[in-house]
Amino acid sequence: MRASRDNAAGRREGVTTAAPEIRTVRAWHEALNSGDADHLVELSHPEVEVGGPRGTGYGTQLLREWVNRANIRLKPRRVFHRADTVVVEQRPEWRAAATGKVTVSQTVGSVFVVREGRVARVIRYPDLAGALGATNLDKAHEIQSD
Repeated sequence: MRASRDNAAGRREGVTTAAPEIRTVRAWHEALNSGDADHLVELSHPEVEVGGPRGTGYGTQLLREWVNRANIRLKPRRVFHRADTVVVEQRPEWRAAATGKVTVSQTVGSVFVVREGRVARVIRYPDLAGALGATNLDKAHEIQSD
């Protein structure tokens, strides 16, 4: 990873998506969006904490059930990173199982904590500001895309 310094826009220059935590979160999104629950589970800690507007639960079985039930795709937008924490602004799309048509779309923020190469926690917030506030991250922690 390259050294970091702030540019005029407040973004960290030199920080790339090569950080292992960011690679893990990117792979997690790819597995989710392809509907590959098995790979998603491999990328997650056995006692992964999964949280959102309906509460919090633990374990890969809960994660697997959520993937199979929710029919969701998360499109990453902005990414913020410090140590083991990655915040992702996402554009989720929920699709009707019968038609595949998008039924709900909005912008949210999710906090990922990556430990030992696996997602140990993923918590969804109603917006990016909530996710950043929960982690004490700000625009200075936004990363550049490769």
